[in-house]
Amino acid sequence: MNTPTLETARLILRRFTERDMEALFLILKDEETNRFLPWYPMKDIEETKLFYKEKYAIKYRQPQAYAYAICLKSDDFPIGYIKVDMEEHHDFGYGLRKEFWHKGITSEAGKAVIKQVRKDGLPYITATHDRNNPRSGNVMQKLGMIYCYSYEEQWQPKDFPVIFRMYQLNLNGNNDFVYRKYWNASDNHFIEHL
Repeated sequence: MNTPTLETARLILRRFTERDMEALFLILKDEETNRFLPWYPMKDIEETKLFYKEKYAIKYRQPQAYAYAICLKSDDFPIGYIKVDMEEHHDFGYGLRKEFWHKGITSEAGKAVIKQVRKDGLPYITATHDRNNPRSGNVMQKLGMIYCYSYEEQWQPKDFPVIFRMYQLNLNGNNDFVYRKYWNASDNHFIEHL
């Protein structure tokens, strides 16, 4: 199974390959796109290749991986990424080149990925966003995710404190379950009234 290719009305969601380094660099070098992501913008193709090996190539060797390039069907050129980690938190994350913002692309891709992980039996997914980036929370809400709590974390490698909002979507019918590891790991945690 590993990483099944998914299609939506406008998009192909597929693995990144070594032929996508230029496209991945365009996604990862943009300061605005990467402002709310844990890593610094990439400086060159060499840095991007290393990122690909550490973040994608390793995942693709696992028995189950959801780490996709978001491509428009018109040209199959990656314009963003979307993923669900297979670690216990099942963290759902995404990024999109800013010229493609506000077109519903991330929500469209997210619905397809969630449908696949539900079909494959994942019990839940979580997602977090910086409180200063409410648009990311809007995407989570559009996908049916529910806000659970907020917590402070010293963000690495950028090394400054961030208040994150944690959203969750339970896929197995157990709507009472809340993933609490982020809450438990943070001395500063609370529930906001959004």
